[in-house]
Amino acid sequence: MTISPILANAFVDLFHRGGPIMYPVLLTAIFAVCIVVERTAWWLNLTRKRDAATLDQVFAAVEAGNSSDAIALSSTSEDPVVRMIHHGLNHRHSSLQSALEVAAGHELQRAGRFLTAMDTVVTLGPLLGLLGTVTGIMGAFSSIGSSELAVEKVTGGIGEALIATAFGLGIAIVTLIPMNYFHARVARLQFELEAAATNVALLRSAREPKLP
Repeated sequence: MTISPILANAFVDLFHRGGPIMYPVLLTAIFAVCIVVERTAWWLNLTRKRDAATLDQVFAAVEAGNSSDAIALSSTSEDPVVRMIHHGLNHRHSSLQSALEVAAGHELQRAGRFLTAMDTVVTLGPLLGLLGTVTGIMGAFSSIGSSELAVEKVTGGIGEALIATAFGLGIAIVTLIPMNYFHARVARLQFELEAAATNVALLRSAREPKLP
């Protein structure tokens, strides 16, 4: 898909009429697009790695008391839940639950990558737009105070203020939607990790001999 030269020229003209604040706005927009594309690709790749069949087999091995089989089954899986169980079963130094929590924390850290940066973009975009509003209005008032009043300068300053505000709000709106979606995906993954960790702990405790 190609962009029409007319639309491209109109965008460039609109960009320049937005004033110097449009350059940091543009950098913020590029940064936001890069983060959204990277996170979208990461979650799509994670969806392909999910392996419910292996997870069920690992649960069955743990329930049967075959920790070695569970470790072998989970060793090559790229499913984050299965990876957490594999790490927990291999690093039971003092507590299985603690090992599972550490592994779950690593998985959530990967899943939540760049969410803080997206939150910063959502806040920074409107602030940059507000700064453009202030500088544009200041330019318009400085033209009014000059000895030779130029209507073009006044309208240009007001236009600069509106354009910068629109672009800043646009960045925040476009980034907010995927950011909330990614937050929801992280929350869902956290629930699945916690549920799997609890399940493993219960299955192992059921195999342990009861004290009289």
